[in-house]
Amino acid sequence: MIKSMTGYGRAADTLNGLEITVEIRAVNHRYLELSVRLPRSYAFLEERLKPDILGKVFRGKVEVFIQIKQTEKSDVIIEPNIEMAKGYADALRSISDELDIEFDLGAAAISRFQDIFTVTGKPADEDRIFEDIRAVAGLAADELVIMREHEGERMERDILQRLSEIDSITHTIEEGSSGLIERYREKLYQRMKTVLESADIDDNRILLEAALYADKSAVDEEIVRLKSHIAQFRKTMKLAEPVGRKLDFLVQELNREINTIGSKSGELEITAKVVDAKAQLEKIREQIQNIE
Repeated sequence: MIKSMTGYGRAADTLNGLEITVEIRAVNHRYLELSVRLPRSYAFLEERLKPDILGKVFRGKVEVFIQIKQTEKSDVIIEPNIEMAKGYADALRSISDELDIEFDLGAAAISRFQDIFTVTGKPADEDRIFEDIRAVAGLAADELVIMREHEGERMERDILQRLSEIDSITHTIEEGSSGLIERYREKLYQRMKTVLESADIDDNRILLEAALYADKSAVDEEIVRLKSHIAQFRKTMKLAEPVGRKLDFLVQELNREINTIGSKSGELEITAKVVDAKAQLEKIREQIQNIE
């Protein structure tokens, strides 16, 4: 089964007080390029999340966008700095004694001074947060893969149809080239007869010229290789692994053989068929550029 490199996946869930939304966009690219964008406070999880995405996507430019919102008030820890409070109290008492004024410092008043309290959030459970984001990202990646598979099925039908057209053209060219020597020999005979204005033509010379022409224009080997590449193309499309690069190579080989047939053939009918085959192959090439 082939897969398209283009696709989109989205998933959202609320887990352990975090509203997590993951979007994954993928487009065609020669290699695999993966980027993960997280809120700054969660950026430390980027590298930990990449392996899960890499296990499901093998080629293309893939962008992962992750949004995280807290749905519950964050717990904070407030701790008094007793030594600092004592220091402030002693200093204020000394001022009171020195200036002979009433000392009426209360807890509420002393709490206004800097560094009396230390306010911190509870330590985040990084492993739990990672597993929560990982779960949602996995759902988005699965949706992306499904979309790529559906697009791949459509592409596969189109490619196989065009490949069948090339296969049919190949058989037509093979049949048309089978009587090439006889047709050229007759054509050459008629031309020489016209030029020499005589029916007394050296048959051995005609046969020699026809043989030389046939040697230059024979496409038997190209047709055999063309059929082999078509069969290999169909076989490769059935593989479970990513096949985009393999198919791209086979398209190049198909194009090489078709071009060679076109350059060797001097008959308009075969040349026209070569043009038709190249048109179908170009459409296949366009599809291959977007296959994983």
